[in-house]
Amino acid sequence: MALAPQKPLRQIGQWPRGELVTLTHRSGVLASNPWGDPAEREVKAWLPPGCRDSDQWPVLWYLAAYTNSGAGSDNWNGFKENLPQRLDRLFAQGKLPPVVVVFPDGFTSLGGNQYLDSPGVGLYSSYIHDELIGLVEQQLPVRSGPEFRGVLGKSSGGYAALVYGMRKTEHWAAIASHAGDCGFDWVYKPDFPIAAQALTRYGGDIERYLRWFWQAKKPGGADFMALMMCGLAATYDGDAANPGHIVLPFDQETLELDSTRWDRWLSHDPLLMAARHGHQLNRLKAVFIDCGTRDQYRIQYGTRRLIRSLRDQGVELTYEEFDGTHSGIDYRLDQSLPFLAKALSTEDKLQS
Repeated sequence: MALAPQKPLRQIGQWPRGELVTLTHRSGVLASNPWGDPAEREVKAWLPPGCRDSDQWPVLWYLAAYTNSGAGSDNWNGFKENLPQRLDRLFAQGKLPPVVVVFPDGFTSLGGNQYLDSPGVGLYSSYIHDELIGLVEQQLPVRSGPEFRGVLGKSSGGYAALVYGMRKTEHWAAIASHAGDCGFDWVYKPDFPIAAQALTRYGGDIERYLRWFWQAKKPGGADFMALMMCGLAATYDGDAANPGHIVLPFDQETLELDSTRWDRWLSHDPLLMAARHGHQLNRLKAVFIDCGTRDQYRIQYGTRRLIRSLRDQGVELTYEEFDGTHSGIDYRLDQSLPFLAKALSTEDKLQS
């Protein structure tokens, strides 16, 4: 007797697929970056089904987390959706209004990006704002102007979204930050010993360490932490006179803090930045911020203080805490992507 077909264990959605487009662009502002990272980069974008034959749409810019890049946005994974698959599903389910989503490549030899302009890393904010926005609006069916433009990301990408919302408000109408770096005293300082121990094997010589890292067959977690701390130092405290020279804000032997250098880091902390620039978020159509209650980098504490500060300034925002850590939080995009797309689909203009 034939067995009855079994219900599949793995639910595979057969959604209509959007179009995945790749633009190639040679950057002028990245050509002089201190690490010899490529100036020619691919910019990927997802267009909803039928978008080419319809009117122009709003556009969302997704900024990847540290150690990742827009180039990895469409990687297949047997256990979770990649970003285009998620967008396909949300659109087919009627949760996501038509919107184009762009995934720029900001990867660097320091393992990732905070998407700022720095002599120690490169001019990645200028790369996005002065070059890529114009490229996308010329070559893809998106509406031109900041009122139809949003930016989001998680971790370092979420950090950049927060900074752009406060410091680059003229370019954006909506932002979303998933566990964006905030409250540097708790986010970074507790991990200084881990970075210092990893660098000790190389006599504290950062250049020697970086050369080892990119030749290592199996770098460990402490090695990635040291790499990220080097990248953050180059970003927050880059030396214009010697761009390839990285100096950490602590003594590698004693962990004694260099208060002058640490103050330079803190000047980039969204928590402190909000005191001067938080009110700029009121010009936006939508602000979405979230964080896990068990974030292993302790981002929830600075984020809670940030939310209090912004609300005290009268900023209208949506804030959510979820039961989770800093890892495996891509599912939170199910909240932010529709939230931003719906906000950008309205005809409301930015506040002056």
